[in-house]
Amino acid sequence: MAGQNAVKRFKMHVKAGDTVQVISGRDKGKVGEVLTAIPKKSQIIVKGVNIRTRHVKPQRDGETGQIVTEEAPIHSSNVMLYSEKQKVASRVGYTFTEEGKKVRVLKKTGEVID
Repeated sequence: MAGQNAVKRFKMHVKAGDTVQVISGRDKGKVGEVLTAIPKKSQIIVKGVNIRTRHVKPQRDGETGQIVTEEAPIHSSNVMLYSEKQKVASRVGYTFTEEGKKVRVLKKTGEVID
């Protein structure tokens, strides 16, 4: 079978620090910053999106329990890069600068991200 011993490449169109808009799911339409990228699972953690509540038991005597809210990962295919200037979500393309550096570009606006 072809590809059995092939090396897996994990490439995503978003990176940590990007501003994205959620395009599907319960949080559809929300805009936030990517806090963490998990390329092996093709997932990302976005600030203020997919909030989960966890009940934490007290660890020591005299300590009280807590309710902790935190962002859970979502799949990278459920987000699009977002332009703060134009207030629009767009697909991403790749192009080269005059210096020969490969950069990401928003298809709708032509805005260079990197």
